[in-house]
Amino acid sequence: MEVVNSRRKEEEQFHIIHKVPSGDGPYVKAKHAQILNLQLVERDQEGAIVWFWKAINAGDRVESALKDMAVVMKQLDRTEEAIEAIKSFRCLCPKSAQESLDNVLIDLFKKCGKVDEQIALLKQKLRMIYRGEAFNGRPTKTARSHGKKFQVSVRQETSRILGNLGWAYMQKSNFMAAEVVYKKAQMIDPDANKACNLGLCLMKQARYEEACPILQHVVNGEIPGSDDIRARNRAQELLMEMEKCRHMSELLPALPGLDLDDDFVNGLEKLMNVWAPSRSKRLPIFEQIESFRDQLAC
Repeated sequence: MEVVNSRRKEEEQFHIIHKVPSGDGPYVKAKHAQILNLQLVERDQEGAIVWFWKAINAGDRVESALKDMAVVMKQLDRTEEAIEAIKSFRCLCPKSAQESLDNVLIDLFKKCGKVDEQIALLKQKLRMIYRGEAFNGRPTKTARSHGKKFQVSVRQETSRILGNLGWAYMQKSNFMAAEVVYKKAQMIDPDANKACNLGLCLMKQARYEEACPILQHVVNGEIPGSDDIRARNRAQELLMEMEKCRHMSELLPALPGLDLDDDFVNGLEKLMNVWAPSRSKRLPIFEQIESFRDQLAC
């Protein structure tokens, strides 16, 4: 009897520590396999994937099974397979789960270098925000990081998505588009990391006089997040690199044009005007977009 009680207590502790639901369905077995295999040196999680597939086919916590299976597949460099799984079976998940599945897809696209797909999905998420469809219509959502829960506002989420979009444009060396996006992100919810990326975008366009004060603000601790030593060190490194670039006489390669469609720009402008009602009807940043287009048309 004591052995049975001891085993029962161990099972309860396992469920509590690893946040595994109780029961004996396919999803629970998959989670058990995933957690136990994480403790192995070889980390062979193929067995967990098999159980996650069984959970999906049985309709057992499909949303959680899809997300968890994608995480395991990503660890096993089966990212393409994870993408196809989410695309094929997300229709079995409720509407409230679609936004979080999009976030998983964006992470998978980033992992396997599908930059164009990442950009398209990020733009789609921004369109949902200015249509009022983000967070299932609520002003905030609960997020989790490192085991801790916290509230995220639509404003913060918009800035985060814009930051990811700017980074994606940078991967395509479209620094003009990245600059525009990072500037809008900083207008909404500034932080040191995006400031460094904005400074880098300007440096890539040889606009050192504009980049210098932005990076200096990070070094001086004048931007939220600049208390992080890594952000300050990065800004300092960029400033040093900029000094070297200033003395280079080599011509920069031609920069690609902006890749921001009219509907996307107009919708984002409306969103910005909601958060900045005291500004003119047309924000200066969008005037810059048009000036860029005029220059490219010449």
